[in-house]
Amino acid sequence: MVLGGGPIGLLVAMVAKEAGAQVIVSEVNEKRIAKAKELGLNAVNPTKLDLIEYVKEQTEGRRADVVFEVAGVQPALDVMTEVAGIRGRIVMVAIHGQKKEIDLFKFFWKELKLIGARVYEKEDYEKAITLVTAKKLPFTQMITDVQPLSNIQKVFEGIDNNPDGMKVLMDCQL
Repeated sequence: MVLGGGPIGLLVAMVAKEAGAQVIVSEVNEKRIAKAKELGLNAVNPTKLDLIEYVKEQTEGRRADVVFEVAGVQPALDVMTEVAGIRGRIVMVAIHGQKKEIDLFKFFWKELKLIGARVYEKEDYEKAITLVTAKKLPFTQMITDVQPLSNIQKVFEGIDNNPDGMKVLMDCQL
């Protein structure tokens, strides 16, 4: 389960699917849902269906073995313990700058494990390079814009104003 279908969430979902996982992406932005589906992912809008019931249906009642919280919003935190199965793992990818509320009873009752993901290891880079060079995953479909390096300030300022964007590449050619 990937909670959040932005650029990082979709990358996580593509890699998980490549590794053999059955992946569900939860995202509220319809354009990002369409992009996820274009990438061959199962993506749903949790405001238009009961996400917990959907996950149960898709997993024969077991719920998710692994949940990636990539959205960084309270509704994702509220549902992450609900969609996780017994002894499931929740990987916190999103950065939460302020304290947030989570249901600790669910961690106890389901024996959940919370894992932070902040630092990458050498093996992570090697695997990423292998995935990109193998060209088995549609990474180029994630690119929504290419800008010259001289526009870098404008690009960063525009990221928050473009919820439909995915990945902007900076062209470093002179």
